Amino acid sequence: MQQNNGLDKKQIISFAVLCLVLFGFMFYFQRNNDEQEKLKAEQQKTEQAKTATKPTPAADINPNVTPNAIQVSNLANNELKLEFSSLGGQVSKVELLKYKAYDHKTDKADLPLNLITKNNSSYGFQFKDKSGKTVNTKDLVFSPVVNGNAVTLTANYNGAIIQFIYTINNNPKAELKDQYTLDFKVRTQGLSNVTSDNKADFIWDYQVRNLEKGRAQEQTHSEFVYAFNNYKDYDYDGRTDMTEDKETLNWIGVKQQFFSSVIESKTGFTNSKGNQEGIEEGEYLKKLNFEGFVALNGGEFNQDFTWYFMPLDLKLLNSYEGKNFDEILPLGWSFIGGMNRYFFMWLYSVIAGWGISAGWVIFLMTIIVKLILSPIMYKQHKLSAMMKVIRPEIDEANAKFKDADPMKKQQATMEIYRKAGVNQMAGCLPALVQIPIFYALFRFFPNFIDLRGQGFWFAKDLTAYDDLIKLPFKIPFLGDHLSVFAIACTIVILIYTVMTSGNMQQPQQEGMPNMKVIMYIFPITFLFFLNTSASGLSWYYFVSNAINILIILVIKYVILDEKKIHAQIQANKEKPKAEGKFQKRMREMMEKAQDAQKAQEQTKGKKK
Repeated sequence: MQQNNGLDKKQIISFAVLCLVLFGFMFYFQRNNDEQEKLKAEQQKTEQAKTATKPTPAADINPNVTPNAIQVSNLANNELKLEFSSLGGQVSKVELLKYKAYDHKTDKADLPLNLITKNNSSYGFQFKDKSGKTVNTKDLVFSPVVNGNAVTLTANYNGAIIQFIYTINNNPKAELKDQYTLDFKVRTQGLSNVTSDNKADFIWDYQVRNLEKGRAQEQTHSEFVYAFNNYKDYDYDGRTDMTEDKETLNWIGVKQQFFSSVIESKTGFTNSKGNQEGIEEGEYLKKLNFEGFVALNGGEFNQDFTWYFMPLDLKLLNSYEGKNFDEILPLGWSFIGGMNRYFFMWLYSVIAGWGISAGWVIFLMTIIVKLILSPIMYKQHKLSAMMKVIRPEIDEANAKFKDADPMKKQQATMEIYRKAGVNQMAGCLPALVQIPIFYALFRFFPNFIDLRGQGFWFAKDLTAYDDLIKLPFKIPFLGDHLSVFAIACTIVILIYTVMTSGNMQQPQQEGMPNMKVIMYIFPITFLFFLNTSASGLSWYYFVSNAINILIILVIKYVILDEKKIHAQIQANKEKPKAEGKFQKRMREMMEKAQDAQKAQEQTKGKKK
């Protein structure tokens, strides 16, 4: 066996050239992309000069109400701009002033971010009058009166007075959580003379607006969210139908990728049900409907509600004490969520505080995670080197027991591992450790609002895919674009797989799949997953796997010496080796299987 005391220059040069080609490829497209952006901007200015913007007419929800009868009132503070329609006394527009929505026409986040607009949200309280007629407040025409930071909308139904009172905190020094809050009080007078019911049905129809670049990703993250059991328990519901007939919901909301609209009832919603369905294309992503009962007091409707129109920022959500709003942010359950909340988010904030761009923050995060995992990685690569050294003995045992009982062959192989001091299970540890990290990051990158709108090179938003390479057609599971970050990540994963699968033992039994082929296919299938995922995730795994390749080269050619490893294995063979629990269990299982096989053969022989 030849000792290698230095770096394999050819391998390191090849890897360096590959990295330079990838980065050159990225910068080339970045330059072309900048030129295209300039042309788009000029064309947009020309179009805007030619075409005057036309105001959108108010839609007539109720055909029995003339458009001229609909009045609009406004309230605003530092964070929200709200509009109220006299038709139904509803919130008809909600704009978050500190955020922008993505515009598919300009490929920029330059649109006002409206959670509610163009009648995508409609809600009201439904009850029956004494004649049996169903009445819904969203069909009534209210008269609005604005007084400072409050608007009162009043309607009359058969002599009963119904008032909706909305109040916003417009104090610029108010806490941030209060500025995303809208108090909503319902007051009635004489309703008991009109209805015999002691409850009203709150009905909320909501169409989720497309606010982000990644439509499929945002659609997946849009769903019902709610809390019950006095705010202690939380659930989300991405199913078609939602039924909570045994619980009293404290609040119900519609969560989008980075924002949420939530209504809280001080007495709760009972017998709740809802449904949702995806919308394939256009301005909206999903259509949701919620229905839940609220109690009347002596036939009168005197209830207090609160609307929350808020970004899914963990610090903000935590500031609403006792509401369980932080659970709306889908960071993963239990250990996975804790890893995101207390490590990855904290680490990102610390590094971002140094004043560097988000892409380089992710780069440094990757290096820090690799340093933390380096002891485990070292053990993995040492095990790989030991497997390579004893490979001739394994091959010899396979040849010796080629025509023998498979159990004997397996026992002989296990004995070689035992004498050499090689624990095969130790190789599984790095993979097991990295599975929760991968899933945590899968949750982290598309849901961390600090990354929203943060660009890096040609990726304009690290929470969405980069579509630098646009295709004139759609490819199943890939779409109409190719993500450069996803391609680069796939290439380095493929290289890493080739480098680490060299010592993999192939199955000897007929019909068993070739594991090497499966491992080579995996990086290719990974491209389909990453192509529509957050580019920040692809960038992280590109850096992570590039570092893995460098670690392998350094460990293989600088740290580990195969001659010393061979000498250590020979020394291990000379020492009396205690049988481990796993090895003992495997040996006992094999012996039992052998005994069962012999008994079966003997039974067959007697029958003959």
